[in-house]
Amino acid sequence: MSQDNSIKIELIKLPYAHYGGAWKVAYADFVTAMMAFFLLMWLLNVTTKEQKNAISDYFNPSQAMVSKSTSGAGGVMGGLTMSPEGAMAHNKNPIIPPQDSKQRKRGDNSQSALSKKREAAEKKRFENAAEKIKQAITGNKALAELSKNILIDITPEGLRIQIVDQEGTSMFPSGSAKMFDKTKLLLQQITEIILDMPNELSLRGHTDATRYSKGAKYTNWELSADRANASRRVILDTGMPAERMNNVMGKADTLPLITDNPLDPRNRRITLILLKEDTSSPVPSDMEEIIEDDYQEGDLYEGATPPPVKAPINPYRKTPGAVEFP
Repeated sequence: MSQDNSIKIELIKLPYAHYGGAWKVAYADFVTAMMAFFLLMWLLNVTTKEQKNAISDYFNPSQAMVSKSTSGAGGVMGGLTMSPEGAMAHNKNPIIPPQDSKQRKRGDNSQSALSKKREAAEKKRFENAAEKIKQAITGNKALAELSKNILIDITPEGLRIQIVDQEGTSMFPSGSAKMFDKTKLLLQQITEIILDMPNELSLRGHTDATRYSKGAKYTNWELSADRANASRRVILDTGMPAERMNNVMGKADTLPLITDNPLDPRNRRITLILLKEDTSSPVPSDMEEIIEDDYQEGDLYEGATPPPVKAPINPYRKTPGAVEFP
């Protein structure tokens, strides 16, 4: 009887001994799932509505990419910002409303059209001034012989008027900054014509490559600068406002007119440049309306001189506030 019982006990123990650890794996999976579930519930509780929408859009394949920015703002759960993208230079950046691309395009087109309009009007003024100078010199008996000493052209800087020496005809005595009377009369005639134009004036003196004796303290640099200053005094005495004098320079023989022959007398010259307004006096955006009113299409008829543009005294504006860098 006892022998049969012992046999049954052995038969019952064998199956349970084989499957003894399987339940632990199932229980571990269950605990992991419950922990993930509670973590999900906690996240849903602490996230805002905007963040939930962002997460939903992120996993929605039909939606566009949430953010392409790499600046650290605007990504999934990356926070929102009212400041422009990029590194934060100040914690109180002004809020700049987004501008529609069509509005930007219209603004760029209008500024480009206005700029071209201004350039066309300015070029017309330069051409009229050049023609008046030529007519005034040829019509003056005292200056008619100096017509060959005047070179006028339009450069990227503006209207360039060059008073050059010729063989046998000099504007200054050799090595001196005291001009001849004919040179003074010529400068006065040119000044009277350009007096009403709004452009600033640049004066530059040039010499040929003839050198002073070795060890001389007075050189072509001083001579060219003195001749330019002598011309400046004549122009100012004729009525030119001092505010329109942009610069006075002595260039010595560094910019010869006749590059093949540095000793050519035509390299000795005085250059007057009526500077373009966009290079000498940039006009800010709040002046655009005034300029547009001044330069109407009807003002560009043949022979007309558009009214001068009154540029502000200081067109550059200081950026408000201090910029702080991390």
